[in-house]
Amino acid sequence: MTEQSPNHGNDDETQRTPGSTDDRTAGTSHRYGAQAGRTPDRPDPHVASPSPAPAPASGDTARFGFGFADRTEQAGPVRTRPSRPSGGVVAALLAAALVVGGLGGLAGGAGFTAVDDLVGGGSGSQTSSAGSTSSPVVAHKDVAPAADSVESVARAVLPSVVKINVKGQQGEGSGSGIVISSDGEILTNNHVAAVAGQGGEISVNFNDGSAKKATVVGTDPLTDLAVIKAEGVSGLQPATIATSGKVEVGENVVAIGSPFGLEATVTSGIVSALNRPVSVGSESDQSGQDTTYPAIQTDAAINPGNSGGPLVDLSGDVIGINSSIRTASSGGPDSSSGGSIGLGFAIPIEQVWPVVQQLRNGEKATHARLGVSVSDAASTNGLLSGAGIESVNQGSAGQKAGLKRGDVVTKVDDQVVTGSDSLVATIRGHRPGDKVTLTVVAGGNKTRTVQVTLDSDGGSASS
Repeated sequence: MTEQSPNHGNDDETQRTPGSTDDRTAGTSHRYGAQAGRTPDRPDPHVASPSPAPAPASGDTARFGFGFADRTEQAGPVRTRPSRPSGGVVAALLAAALVVGGLGGLAGGAGFTAVDDLVGGGSGSQTSSAGSTSSPVVAHKDVAPAADSVESVARAVLPSVVKINVKGQQGEGSGSGIVISSDGEILTNNHVAAVAGQGGEISVNFNDGSAKKATVVGTDPLTDLAVIKAEGVSGLQPATIATSGKVEVGENVVAIGSPFGLEATVTSGIVSALNRPVSVGSESDQSGQDTTYPAIQTDAAINPGNSGGPLVDLSGDVIGINSSIRTASSGGPDSSSGGSIGLGFAIPIEQVWPVVQQLRNGEKATHARLGVSVSDAASTNGLLSGAGIESVNQGSAGQKAGLKRGDVVTKVDDQVVTGSDSLVATIRGHRPGDKVTLTVVAGGNKTRTVQVTLDSDGGSASS
């Protein structure tokens, strides 16, 4: 597949060279718990939420873990309180507050009695002695939701969405998941399941209020996917997966999950963009590879805790897995407070569904691979941008297609390539054996097209 920087120790892959700039979405971003040396200008990859932490001991410092707004082992950030008034002023204010409070209590009681007498007789406007009218009281009509409405989507999909609770040596938190089989298989993000690590605990809260323990079936850090299995369940309602049909920019979508632990939360918005290259580092992935994918961008509110939950269309079909957000926070000591600013990213379900099947079957996930190292490329006059070929692996799909160092890839089929992440994400949106057409510029102005049959990484840890 299109790979990461060449210092990752695997030469038989497409790579992104160190120091290249990324053409990610505009605006300042941060990662929850970004480690030293990590590039901060990336969407927050892990929209999982923290468990409530105990009050900090004096001297504790904040520590924000991978995808979780905080870890329970240490305290949160310290905020400066506004200055307080002097003692005399406080006393005067307190006296005034007591007087106002007393008046409020008396008026409240009297007001309640009057209103109770007024509405006790039934609905309809009431006329006072002064000739004014009050609000009518009516019975709310229970009307069936209109087809293709957010309400109908929520009714259909909520039974198939779960809250996932994880606890491991490094901390604990929660995320979301999608029921994909009646006997308890659940799809979520790898960065949610990975917090449990070796010997950790995973439990699942279902829509009916029940809870069960769960175990990991399979994980794939490269696509940020995991399948877990809830124990001792049956008769669950699997979500409907949309593996065909075109997603359109501007179409209405609904996100469902457990932001900040608030399970069964429904938000709505539109598809803001397609094939948005999103690249995020993985603290739990020891291979050093980034998760890079061609995201569905949405303005539906996605917050920490939504990770692994579904993005669905108005037919109630899952089109994406909510995974990353961009925030306005600069990543300072209070960076965990960053939330939705209308820039959320979901992994397209159609492109990764074959990987999900491999994980369900206990197989290693495989990924498409071009077999080149790339960096961002742009001409000085701004008329050319794309992914510059830095090196080509021997025997790779790229070599067989005639790619050479110095070439600039500007398109994959009809998809514009704007930089290294863009090429990586686009290739990872394909499967091994897929045939694609690359538009390549050589020498700054000579354009050609080449046909490429993509390789497979054979289930290796990186691609």
